[in-house]
Amino acid sequence: MKKLIPLVLLLIALPTAAQVYPSKPLRLVVPFPPGGPTDIVSRLLAPKMAAALGQQIVVENRGGAGGAIGTEQVAKSAPDGYTIVMGTIGGLAVAKSLNPKLGYDTLRDLAPITQSVSVTSILVAHPSVPAKTVRELLAIARASPGRLNYASSGNGTITHLAGELLKLTGKVNIAHVPYKGGAPALVALVSGEVDMSYENSLIITPHIKSGKVRGIAVTSAKRSALLPELPTIAETLPGYSASGWYGLLAPAATPKPVIARLNAEAVKALRSPDVVDKLSGQGAEPVGSSPEEFTAFIRSEIDKWANLVKAAKMRTD
Repeated sequence: MKKLIPLVLLLIALPTAAQVYPSKPLRLVVPFPPGGPTDIVSRLLAPKMAAALGQQIVVENRGGAGGAIGTEQVAKSAPDGYTIVMGTIGGLAVAKSLNPKLGYDTLRDLAPITQSVSVTSILVAHPSVPAKTVRELLAIARASPGRLNYASSGNGTITHLAGELLKLTGKVNIAHVPYKGGAPALVALVSGEVDMSYENSLIITPHIKSGKVRGIAVTSAKRSALLPELPTIAETLPGYSASGWYGLLAPAATPKPVIARLNAEAVKALRSPDVVDKLSGQGAEPVGSSPEEFTAFIRSEIDKWANLVKAAKMRTD
């Protein structure tokens, strides 16, 4: 009978141990440099989730390879719920199609927690470019193939995809200039180092309103409530649609109760009035899906963009 006592105590202690999560600070990896849209969303959510979890969430920027480096780092971390990533369309849905030797598989090596936001990108040009509409931009590109160039926040990012989709559907040649994140790409655009870009509404809207860049059109299927005067690219090129998104993920094999807790707190943070106001005011739409919904969404995005990568013959140059 005495031999059974330690076993009984252990069984009683197991649920208690599971309930103490988290017992130390968490690390939220942002796979891009500071100042970009992914960083903005992460630093908006982290304090809210930290307060609810009772532990600090340290935001760590780990940029490179269009988000793949930071995403891979998390995929290979211990599945204990203390390391998560704010993944993006590039690192989660496109990287594998661009790089068959990628060191991780999104649906095999990561556990989706929730889709955080959906973000519209805006086709913008430096004021020196003599085009105010998509039609005029295409006319310049067709008259002088290769004359125009566009900046992206890295290979495989939504800004890269948006640019290649325009080239493919508009049948034009516009050179791609990849940067290591949205912030450096924005600096290049504002300074006139590049002609145009597909900037995230989270960071480009103030520059459009100040006149530093010219807003031409939005990449989403419908007009933006934030800038309703801008047409969609699809109004000139029917069928065009390229919206970005971010979401939280943990390493695969992270315990389901931990995923459920992180999902609950993230969704609660995304639906808090102040977060909704801040995101909506910058053109981002809070989502807050379940792990299962986010998994299904990622799977559909992988299939969708694999077709573009193949058709546009995109490379990781």
